[in-house]
Amino acid sequence: MSLVDLSQLKIGDVVVETEIPLSRASLIDYAAASGDHNPIHWSERFAQEVGLEGVIAHGMLSMAVVVSPIAEWLGDPGAIVDYRTRFSAPVLVPDAESGPPSTPTTALTLTAKVGAVDPAVGTLRIDATVTAGGTDVLSRTQIRVGR
Repeated sequence: MSLVDLSQLKIGDVVVETEIPLSRASLIDYAAASGDHNPIHWSERFAQEVGLEGVIAHGMLSMAVVVSPIAEWLGDPGAIVDYRTRFSAPVLVPDAESGPPSTPTTALTLTAKVGAVDPAVGTLRIDATVTAGGTDVLSRTQIRVGR
């Protein structure tokens, strides 16, 4: 994988556009890895009892799957020096009506653009728009990149 030449980028350049599928199996895998077994991430009944529309993705899972394609584009995950976001809406992950739990039932739509360039320091800021079903689910998402 070749490294991106950051000096060739300018404000407004789209660097990543992708859809990231999520399934109930994604939630199970993340719960096993993180130890976060909160029932809002697997029990429809419990999620609704606490006022949610249904089962939702872990916030940190959403953050992780969004930064992953940016790290791949960079060619060096170590080039990410800061990453921040706000959780603005839950990501609903409905149960698959048919097929295995690994059947994607929702997707995060990611558009990442260059938001700022600091040639003196050799960094740039990537601003990401993240939606699910047309709703902003992560806001003020910024990834600072440098070498």
